[in-house]
Amino acid sequence: MNGRVLRLRRVSRNVGDLARMVAFYREALAFSVMEQVRMDGPGWGELMGVPGACARVARLRLGVQELELVAFDPPGAAYPAQAGASDLCFQHLAIVVGDMPAAYARLGRHSFAPISVGGPQTLPANTGGVSAFKFRDPEGHPLELIHFPAGVGAPCWQVPGLFLGIDHSAIAVADAEASMDFYGRMGWRPSVRTHNRGPEQDRLDGLHGADVDVVGLEAARGGPPHLELLGYRMPPGNRSRPHAAGNDRVVDRLVLEVDDLPALLARLPGGAGAPVVDLDGQAMAMLKDPSGHRLLLQQGLSAAPG
Repeated sequence: MNGRVLRLRRVSRNVGDLARMVAFYREALAFSVMEQVRMDGPGWGELMGVPGACARVARLRLGVQELELVAFDPPGAAYPAQAGASDLCFQHLAIVVGDMPAAYARLGRHSFAPISVGGPQTLPANTGGVSAFKFRDPEGHPLELIHFPAGVGAPCWQVPGLFLGIDHSAIAVADAEASMDFYGRMGWRPSVRTHNRGPEQDRLDGLHGADVDVVGLEAARGGPPHLELLGYRMPPGNRSRPHAAGNDRVVDRLVLEVDDLPALLARLPGGAGAPVVDLDGQAMAMLKDPSGHRLLLQQGLSAAPG
C-alpha cells in the first residue's frame, strides 16, 4: 500500500521557557541535547498554523528516540491547569526505566507535579503487569515513567540501565473505534488492546472510576516509539476540545515519516485540502486526527515516490 506511515520520528512539544525545560529533561530524565536551531520563514509559520512566527528548537534524545521542544515567538497560552487524563487534550510520553524506585527517586529531586496518586502503581497482570507513574513537567505537560517486567514490552527494554528510551506517545481519543479506522487508513496496525479499570488504574490516572480502552498501534517499520490510543469510557472528560493555536503549550505534534505524502493525503478525510509545504527540500503537511491531535507528516527522503 502506497501512502502509509513508516515510523513515528519524534514528538514535537511546545514549551515556554526553553532553557528551563531542556534542563529538566536533561537532569531529571537523562535526555541528551542533539542540537538547538532556529526555525522561521513564511513556510514554517504557515505549516505550524502561526503565520509569521519563529521559534527556538531543541532536539533531545533518550536512547535512540527523540523529543523536540519548541519555544515560539510569539508564545502561546500556558498549558490548561485543570486538564485531566481523560480530556481530549491529554497526550503523554512514556519513558522506559530499568529501575522504577531509582528513577522515581531521581525525578523527586526536581520540580514536577504528580498525576498518579501514591507514587508508582503496578497494574494487574491481565493488562501487562507493568509499573508506571504519571506526572507533569514544570510547564504542565504529561509524562509517564514505565517499567516492563521480564517478557513484557519490546525486547529493547530488557537491558540494563536507568532511563532507557521512549516507548510510546499516548493520546486520549473521543471514539476508539473511529480513531482506529483513521489511523488504520494511514497504515498503522493494532499490536495490543486491553481494557483497564480498577483501583490501580484510578491511582495511576488520578481519576475516580477510570475505565479505559488502550489500543497500541505500530507503524510500518515498527517501533518504538509506537502510538497508544486511550479511549476513556469513564470518566468521559472534556470531549469538546477547545481550539488551541499552533503555538499554545497544550499542543504536541506527532512527527510521522511517510512513504508517499500525496497518496496518503488523498486517502484521509480532509487530507486532500491540506496544504503541502516544502521546507529545505522536504515535503510536509499538517493534519488533525478525529480528536484534534496534530500530525506533522513528512515525506521520507529515502522513500520519496518516483
